[in-house]
Amino acid sequence: MAKKNKKIRETTIENFYDLRLDKIDELVAALKDEDTGGENISMNIADCTGESKEGMSERTRNREFDPYKVDRFSRIPAWIKAIFIKFWFAGMVCYFVMMGLKIGNDLDRLVLVGAVLGVVVDVLVNPLFRYMESDRREYNAYMMFPFPFRAFWTFFTNLIYYIFVLVCVNFCYLGLNELLNLIKGTTEVIHLGVEPLLFGVITVACDMLFIGIKNGVVMLVKKYKKSDKGAVNV
Repeated sequence: MAKKNKKIRETTIENFYDLRLDKIDELVAALKDEDTGGENISMNIADCTGESKEGMSERTRNREFDPYKVDRFSRIPAWIKAIFIKFWFAGMVCYFVMMGLKIGNDLDRLVLVGAVLGVVVDVLVNPLFRYMESDRREYNAYMMFPFPFRAFWTFFTNLIYYIFVLVCVNFCYLGLNELLNLIKGTTEVIHLGVEPLLFGVITVACDMLFIGIKNGVVMLVKKYKKSDKGAVNV
């Protein structure tokens, strides 16, 4: 009995990978209108949607579905989309957390905003990059930890990392205030306020600076390993 069950399982596994010719025939039949003598189904948009062609221009009347057409959003370079998404989410966190919550202690506010930004990046930004990327993984260059979002340890590393980024952003604001006071050269102290646009720009600049350093180190390590492997093979 055991041998019979084993034979049935093996036969089932072998047949699982057989080419389903009947399914191919069904697919070909579905792509043809057999009621009109086997002619191909029209790909004209007006014909498929049942719209009336009366009053349409010739260009609109002749429009057809193009499954390989590249939309306008896909024509935008990846680096522009990545920078804009990072900028928009950083500005959003500034508006809702830093400006929305009245926290008196500067250190507490800094840690809270950095932690929230880290959570937003891990939960929203990086998965969005994964959704938009192709097989070339072009958005890896804009993530500090370019690992699948199912790796839960990245949640805590992003949280800690963006607290560090916010500390650097704070020093950038202090430096800008000192520079403006030095340029003006008066006794009146200039204090540059925090608002979403400038905050987003400075945050993205600091973030991409550290990501660029990380990418450079990774590239050098890969280059060293490749050269070292080549030397061993020789």
